[in-house]
Amino acid sequence: MGKIISITNQKGGVGKTATTVSLAACLAEYNMNVLIVDVDPQGNSTTSLGVRKDDQEASSYELFTGKMAASACIVPTQYAGIDLIPSTLDLAGAEVEVVDYDDRNFILGKALASIKERYDFILIDCPPSLNTLTCNALTASDSLIIPLQCEFLALEGLKQLLDTVDIIHERTNPKLVVDGVLFTMYDNRTKLSAQVVENVYNNLNQKIYSTVIPRSVRLAEAPSYGMPINIYDKRSQAAQAYRDFAVEVLRQNGKRLTKRKKLIRK
Repeated sequence: MGKIISITNQKGGVGKTATTVSLAACLAEYNMNVLIVDVDPQGNSTTSLGVRKDDQEASSYELFTGKMAASACIVPTQYAGIDLIPSTLDLAGAEVEVVDYDDRNFILGKALASIKERYDFILIDCPPSLNTLTCNALTASDSLIIPLQCEFLALEGLKQLLDTVDIIHERTNPKLVVDGVLFTMYDNRTKLSAQVVENVYNNLNQKIYSTVIPRSVRLAEAPSYGMPINIYDKRSQAAQAYRDFAVEVLRQNGKRLTKRKKLIRK
């Protein structure tokens, strides 16, 4: 049975979507079968995989509102080992539609339970806020990964996120754990990035991944071509960093490291 991991940080612009898509693609490179569930109404993970939001008849909106089962919302991507439940702007209205549901924080978990055994990993790309969608994702998840940008304001809001995780753990999901914090957008030309990393190591009582994701123009370009970084520019520093991160995640979860021959579906 697969593991469900939320990729979340309430602060926007920290590399959350890049981490979701890049990790999925690098896990697929290591022969894992991965499902990305895009629960951000902006649908950036959907776009980053080359899936047109306007063409979708089923999305995470239909999943949340109970109009379709999870299996009916899955879209195969052009990349081997990666499936997607896409997001559209309609998802922004789902919170209002389910606000009176007694079990509103359990909707996503119940929906994903029926397909969990199909995948090695299910990665949930969360919106940059602590709303009903994020609470659903955390309630559905076995764990979460927190991308943390190497900038001065990166730690703002992190305590609130960890407090929310404690509340979710206490009220709706006692098995939820933090798998770790991933440093993103690291600029080795500045002292600030190194200072942020040191500050987190000294003050945060959480696992911190040894891989650090560099700031990268190529990584920023990849979504506009609908490609993960390890396909858009497989020799780039960012691609290698995400491969290293995928290896950490695989070893953390006791998975074998076996390479997939081809990443593009025929």
